[in-house]
Amino acid sequence: MAKTHLAPDEMLVAFTRTVRHAGVLVTADRTQSFLRAASLANAGDRQGVFWAGRSTLCSSPEDLERYDAAFRAWFSAEGAPRWLGEPATRTVQRASLVPEATGGDEGEEQAVRALASASEVLRHRDIAQLSEVERRSLATLFEGLRVDPPRRRSPRRGPSNRGEIDPRRTLREQLQRAGEPGPLRYRRPRTKARRIVMLVDVSGSMEPYADSLLRLGHRISHAVPGRVEVFTIGTRLTRVTTALRLRDPDEALKAAGQSIPDWSGGTRLGESIRAFIVRWGQRGMARGSVVVIASDGWERGDPRLLGEQVARLQRLAHAVVWMNPHRGKAGYEPVQGGIAAALPYVDQLVAGHSLASFAELLKVVARA
Repeated sequence: MAKTHLAPDEMLVAFTRTVRHAGVLVTADRTQSFLRAASLANAGDRQGVFWAGRSTLCSSPEDLERYDAAFRAWFSAEGAPRWLGEPATRTVQRASLVPEATGGDEGEEQAVRALASASEVLRHRDIAQLSEVERRSLATLFEGLRVDPPRRRSPRRGPSNRGEIDPRRTLREQLQRAGEPGPLRYRRPRTKARRIVMLVDVSGSMEPYADSLLRLGHRISHAVPGRVEVFTIGTRLTRVTTALRLRDPDEALKAAGQSIPDWSGGTRLGESIRAFIVRWGQRGMARGSVVVIASDGWERGDPRLLGEQVARLQRLAHAVVWMNPHRGKAGYEPVQGGIAAALPYVDQLVAGHSLASFAELLKVVARA
């Protein structure tokens, strides 16, 4: 077993091939069930992986013996593939690999800890490199994204335990006491969620990420209802806010896709952003909003037009955040014509290639 330092998901898939060669009928569906169970049971723990595989890959009493033998061979103390970050000198007692060593409560606790590890690996994978099966698995993780909307001060004031004295409430309560002195009442300014506007590039160069970006727009729209607007940009501007209001994310993305005429087409970011500003932004949608532009910055039109329109957008908005999927890759520099022209007018340039980077984007937006 010369395989070393494999990523956890790659190692688990390789293990299922070993189980298949041992005579267990391991189908693609069972492999996916095993990966999910292993992530719940901690994909970095042999004991959790043992029970995850036993419960998902085996379908008969004969399979159990074959599975146990394959597991001992694959995860033997000497020459076994190692998890990421595991010391080469680590050894494993045979007792930790057999069923008798695991108590019921302990096994449940291991299982609860462990679907998280495979999911954590998936969260950090580049979306463009995922298979269709992995994309479907990733789609189930979007609900776990925490969305805290950016907030602004409201001219209205509300009751509070501290702050400035509220003379009306104080006087009203004293009148209810027939003039007897009572405790002072206070008030402070309320806060209100800022509007979030997403401009999602659906051109050909962004096709591997466009579906996940719209799914992110759907997640934000339902977390902050009524305060999110989503548009697609490419060769033209398309508003997909209404489609993304559907509760089911798959139905919402299907409806949005049917309304986008330029999916996987060309790139004219400057013209699309100008269309947004003229038709929507100047009328109030962009004023005081946090605008997120999700694009790789490739511009077939005049880069100077893109820079001018992003500058206009910055003057209208509270903040402009540019999310670039290549930002999170080693060696990337924002030197392409489009992104280079827009960068001076962008408040934050963040990565956008994985679910983990989406979570970081949401933190940036919340602090804007």
